[in-house]
Amino acid sequence: MPDVLPGPGDPPLRVLFCGINPGLVSAATGHHFARPGNRFWPALHGGGFTPHQLRPDQQGELRALGIGLTNLAPRPTARADQLDTDELRAGGERLRELCSRLRPRWLAVVGITAYRTAFAEPRAAIGEQAREIGETRIWALPNPSGLNAHWPLPALADEFARLRAAVEAS
Repeated sequence: MPDVLPGPGDPPLRVLFCGINPGLVSAATGHHFARPGNRFWPALHGGGFTPHQLRPDQQGELRALGIGLTNLAPRPTARADQLDTDELRAGGERLRELCSRLRPRWLAVVGITAYRTAFAEPRAAIGEQAREIGETRIWALPNPSGLNAHWPLPALADEFARLRAAVEAS
């Protein structure tokens, strides 16, 4: 699935959001976080990153906002827990390379369990991480999948808002 990254004429990359991997609906449509019930788009708007709630097929509008999208692992699955450790660790290495090349101000990994595995940080918690990639700071967010009942949408949007405040302060 192709990344959504700023091109010529777009503002610098403020935040690169990194999902775990494409779900089956995302793989079929080519749009990130496309499964009905995924709360990424409402949380992104609720957190103040977009002026209105975008649909997955409007993902290209993020470029003008200095926002990009990518995934840790390229393989589509029905559930993120179907990925193995090697796939997530390879994704962490790819993210290091991507951040070194693109130099976003922030990398936001959407899924704390995947972040812990990809970066070998078993005790990492939601929020800003001590680790950086060059000058890129890292924030771990909860997984916005509708399957993640531990994080209702208002709490998820609040966490996105905490990230937005950090982005604006940097």
